[in-house]
Amino acid sequence: MTDMLLTYGFCRGNGRKSVRTYHDMFPNRRIPNHQTFARIERRLRETGSLAPYMVNCGHPRTIRTSAAEEQILERINGEPSISCRRLCLELNISKSVINRVTKDYLLHPYHLQKVQELLPGDIQLRLDFCSFINDQRTQDMFFHKKILFTDEACFTRTGISNIHNEHVYAEVNPHTAKVRHHQKDFRINVWAGIVDNFIVGPVILPDRLNGENYLNFLKNTMPELLEDLTLALRQKVWFMHDGAPPHHSVNVRAFLNQQYPNRWIGRGNNAPVQWPPRSPDMTPMDYFFWGSLKEKVYSTSVNNRDDLWQRIQQCTNVIRNDKEVFQRLQLNFLHRINLCRRLGGSHFEPVLRKVNNN
Repeated sequence: MTDMLLTYGFCRGNGRKSVRTYHDMFPNRRIPNHQTFARIERRLRETGSLAPYMVNCGHPRTIRTSAAEEQILERINGEPSISCRRLCLELNISKSVINRVTKDYLLHPYHLQKVQELLPGDIQLRLDFCSFINDQRTQDMFFHKKILFTDEACFTRTGISNIHNEHVYAEVNPHTAKVRHHQKDFRINVWAGIVDNFIVGPVILPDRLNGENYLNFLKNTMPELLEDLTLALRQKVWFMHDGAPPHHSVNVRAFLNQQYPNRWIGRGNNAPVQWPPRSPDMTPMDYFFWGSLKEKVYSTSVNNRDDLWQRIQQCTNVIRNDKEVFQRLQLNFLHRINLCRRLGGSHFEPVLRKVNNN
């Protein structure tokens, strides 16, 4: 290394010239790459030594012992969510030792699953709804295909964004930024529904939805949307909406009782079938459609409100034309119903994700 460093200095920092000069001076030696000369000079300048950089120099090197294993396992057992970094600092054990111990004992860092809070009374309502679906399927095994799941979602200018999944490849950090707050903002309140192999809508609703304008939509707009369905399906369809305040007005309930007698699902005891509150994990609009649609809509920045609405329609058509999606949705819905019953009405999405991964 000393000879290489002297050669590099003699060639005034020219790496390729250093290779040729070094070869002439020491023809019997292995000739290093031209970048090696620069690395040795930089290492000596930064550390004052020709020795290689120390790995994990911030923590003392730890030899794996039975005592270290017991400390690691005992600490993880007491606090399963503890990070590897905290273990290093608290136990003064290197990260490599901790990783080897956890790997040998088959301990994996599983991510937490975000779920909707359930109140004590929600559990029984979820079980009742699952029992209703199964009871109906004993008489008609395709009953779940006749439910028109509906919902509203708000699309804004910024939409959704996961910074952890966004990056820019470059040789030097370009310090790229993404605008999240705008001086001029816009939004669209969108209604849509899924029944059998069809997507109904999308339709723009007023930004401030209330019982009156929601009833106007049900009377004047939705009948036109349902014309795309077969006559047999329209005659047997079950209308479903969640417990949003506009859905629960007296006039809306009266209209649904007239239009769908004993064939609608909604909020409270006044509905023929009560929708379990705080259960987005049981409607395909929430656990599939809106997330998939927004992921497509916000793949690139939105320019204006017209551009946003055009994307919503185009991306909906992309999902609509994928017929395999609906078959998977129907099977997924039944699987969720069975899991909910098996787990006593509690959260089932963490278990569902494990089953899907397997």
